[in-house]
Amino acid sequence: MEDRNNFGRQYMAELFERTSINGMEPANRFVRSATWEGLAARDGSVTRRLTEMMAELAGGEVGLIITGYAFVSPAGRSNSSQLGAHDDSLLAGLGDMAGAVHAGGGKIALQVVHGGCTSNSSLTGLEPVGPSEGDNLKCRPADREDITRIISDFSGAAVRAKQAGFDAVQLHAAHGFLLSQFLSPAFNKRTDDYGGTIENRARLLLEVARAVREAVGPSYPLLVKINSEDFLEGGMTREESVEVSAMLEKASVDAIEFSGGTVISPEEFSPVRPGRLRTPQEEVYYGEAALLYKKKVRVPLILVGGIRSYEVAERLVSRGTADYVSMSRPLICEPRLVRRWREGDRRPAECVSDNACFAPASDGRGLYCVTMEKKRKAGG
Repeated sequence: MEDRNNFGRQYMAELFERTSINGMEPANRFVRSATWEGLAARDGSVTRRLTEMMAELAGGEVGLIITGYAFVSPAGRSNSSQLGAHDDSLLAGLGDMAGAVHAGGGKIALQVVHGGCTSNSSLTGLEPVGPSEGDNLKCRPADREDITRIISDFSGAAVRAKQAGFDAVQLHAAHGFLLSQFLSPAFNKRTDDYGGTIENRARLLLEVARAVREAVGPSYPLLVKINSEDFLEGGMTREESVEVSAMLEKASVDAIEFSGGTVISPEEFSPVRPGRLRTPQEEVYYGEAALLYKKKVRVPLILVGGIRSYEVAERLVSRGTADYVSMSRPLICEPRLVRRWREGDRRPAECVSDNACFAPASDGRGLYCVTMEKKRKAGG
């Protein structure tokens, strides 16, 4: 695995070096973590503004761009402005997006998801399905027919990513969506082969990963995003996350991204924690989980969460805590942050983590940094 992914530790890893993930070669170790943009058309198709956003990130020299979550089936859709990957009619727009990133010198992965219990029934007209019905989330427990269909939907979406020219596909198994729901004992109360032990709770994710690998072939990069922990009473722990990561390694996954929290986790432990990080000591939400991962798993680790300064990113990579540094809100605020750092301006990201950027994504205007826009209009 180390030979294939070029991650031997005989040398000091650097942020601005070209690496390889199963043949995909990002120009550096910076990743744009998947972020809901709120810019897709009502049918889930790519819009011009969404393509322009991805192209701007490529121009900002982000090594690997991961799209916002694309639903794999209408039944798994969460909102009206969400990107889709469920139908061949979407291929042209997806291809334009991938092409725009390639023209800017970047690499791009399509993140695919099923909302599970968080799917929007008012949009889908269908009753949401998940691992089980419980106090945390209300939905119909998925039966074997549902599970078979879900696996097929994920593999079909992955094939479309490859057909559209994306450099990789990422399975979204974090943040309390369907695959995360099955992994978490806080949501999964099943008593069959898909519930109980961590091996059983990971079964659906592993079956999806194997089906995708079979569908896209051995040389197409397959990534997975999972929670380092759920930050919920009775939720998945960091030790279990590392166990699942080891299982994913055996299932031929090429890289794993660690995040954390769910849609119902306390705000201070949500995937987008509010509050400005003023010192390097406050950064890196999931550093302890990353250290545990590195003791047991050889698949490259992409680490997201609270990384705001160049010195922290450099330390994470040079010390081998993570192989890639992933950011979300800092790149909403400054799409050219990576380029700025490469050119020598090593000031921390200007992101203040106020989450104001998500309001326009929710109301139809699309994702942008409200705080920076106000500053710009004020002449700051």
